[in-house]
Amino acid sequence: MNSANQHVFSLDDHLFMQRAIELAKKAEAIDEIPVGAVVVHQGKIIGEGYNQSITLNDPSAHAEMLAIRQAGESLSNYRLLDCTLYVTLEPCPMCAGLLVHSRINKVIYASPDLKTGSAGSVFNLIAHEKLNHQISHCSGLYQEQCSSLLSNFFKRRRKEKKALKKALKGNAT
Repeated sequence: MNSANQHVFSLDDHLFMQRAIELAKKAEAIDEIPVGAVVVHQGKIIGEGYNQSITLNDPSAHAEMLAIRQAGESLSNYRLLDCTLYVTLEPCPMCAGLLVHSRINKVIYASPDLKTGSAGSVFNLIAHEKLNHQISHCSGLYQEQCSSLLSNFFKRRRKEKKALKKALKGNAT
């Protein structure tokens, strides 16, 4: 179950990932990296989050972190047994560590993160045999859509920075 090629996604998987994508778009609307996450328990969303690190001046305010915090409050428990996280981008090391500590059961992510991915791309922290909890995971659900959302965001940001640099250079002369 570690590969989208081996996993058949259910209708619920599609619905929950679509909600994560809606949340990613909320992040983009406030000029944050467009990543969204939902935590599901017994077929119900109990936690949601989208990237807000810049907005909240909090380097830990990743989509997964915010969704996990909300889920813990919802269950009145710091252990999220029998819960699944749906996220539009593969978790980073910080978030992967959080997932292990929260004892989440499963992670489904859309796009791999080839720079810091910690659910199989660069590291596989969530399933490391030396840790006391391993998380099953699969990827690829809406990968193309989520990858495009991210790459278009960064293209726009680079273009804006280039335009600003050019404008500043023009004002200096």
